[in-house]
Amino acid sequence: MPAVLDDVSAEILDLKKRIGATILAHYYQDGEIQALADVTGDSLKLAREATKVDSPVIVFCGVLFMAETAKMLNPKKRVLLPDLQAGCSLVDACPADKLAREQERLRANGRQFQTVCYINSSAKVKALSDWVVTSGNAEDVVRNRVPAGQEILFVPDKHLGAYLRDLTGRDMILWDGSCMVHEIFSVTDLLKMKREHPRAVTIAHPECPRNILEHADFAGGTEAMRKHVGTYREPTTFLVATEANMMWDLQRLHPQHTYLGVPGVSCACNKCPHMARNTLEKVRDCMRDGRPEILWQPEFDKAKEVLTRSLLNPPVAVTPVAEDHPHGD
Repeated sequence: MPAVLDDVSAEILDLKKRIGATILAHYYQDGEIQALADVTGDSLKLAREATKVDSPVIVFCGVLFMAETAKMLNPKKRVLLPDLQAGCSLVDACPADKLAREQERLRANGRQFQTVCYINSSAKVKALSDWVVTSGNAEDVVRNRVPAGQEILFVPDKHLGAYLRDLTGRDMILWDGSCMVHEIFSVTDLLKMKREHPRAVTIAHPECPRNILEHADFAGGTEAMRKHVGTYREPTTFLVATEANMMWDLQRLHPQHTYLGVPGVSCACNKCPHMARNTLEKVRDCMRDGRPEILWQPEFDKAKEVLTRSLLNPPVAVTPVAEDHPHGD
């Protein structure tokens, strides 16, 4: 946390005490928001940490599906989201009614399958699914929890699905969705950066397309990236292919290293416009006004069952995704 707080940050900390709030922030939030959070993490960590919160109010600094997840796992707590318009391109790629029609079509054709949805999905899609995964628990679910002999309908991220299919050998039907941030990393610029920094280590999120993953030294979700970077003791340059705010957390944890963001095809650094909708001012305002608040929806009942089974049950130990499969193939 900064030694000297600006006025808005000071207001947020004062409001936190007054309303009894715990602030959760995703690694893709701006550093100034992460600095004020009680807990920072990826989707899996934040979902699990949300169930441990003692305070009556959760302020979720992330996007809508994350705040909905916190509410589903904490029905009696108030969950506030700084901006309800903070959405996700993956959520938009998989409308629940379209998924229901595809499931019915597959069943009508005699296909035996289970639906595995990435957590970047609506509550209605989660309610239609057998499992919910994050990049942190996806391999466990695909390898060990979906019965052998069943196909997997993986929604909505085709790149993460393809990565898991190659990694596990499971038969998968892939939905045609992708993350607007990870989809547009420039492989041309990545190769140029690798030539300019021949000793650099490239780390990439498995939401990236194959043409990025095949040039990565390490592929894994944000928590896996943090752990991997921590294994390097000597100062090292890392080329980072995920949302640019992730580098704030890496720099905070391991300041001896140098972090260079891989550019997108149309920008110098790749930031999620949905995550960027949350600002310090909006965090303050939602705590002051008590809204926007995530209210219980009918689909939350079924979605909660799937979330609890998928995310809160003790995970099965598996070989870490990235260590044995650094290029995702």
